[in-house]
Amino acid sequence: MRPNTLADAVESIRTGSPRDIVLAEFVDTFDLAGTDQDRYASIEREPRLTGDGRLDALVGAIAEYLAKQRRLGRVPPWISDPARRLESPWFTVADPSDAMREYLTFSSPVEFASRNIFTEERPLRRARGLRST
Repeated sequence: MRPNTLADAVESIRTGSPRDIVLAEFVDTFDLAGTDQDRYASIEREPRLTGDGRLDALVGAIAEYLAKQRRLGRVPPWISDPARRLESPWFTVADPSDAMREYLTFSSPVEFASRNIFTEERPLRRARGLRST
């Protein structure tokens, strides 16, 4: 079952569900919401901090990125919490070379880079099935 809110997604992760799957399912739920008001409602409530600095920062980046990319006109205030930022850089690929680190440093969206998370240019893109016409 897909999480209805980002806070629900974090709770599911805290109870042992796989992070990547749960966050991907949340992004699908967000994208399938009927209105911008529904989309904002899905990120408005602050997810509980988990103590996993990477996850806590990632959740802040996801909420800000989705709000800005989908032009919701506002971002949730909780994303500004200093606990939503990493002290040390996190390159989201395994064993990045110097060249890959440089690429990720310059390609990461500001919502991620400002939290010291360095990832691909479009980190939340999802494969979509063909639509029948």
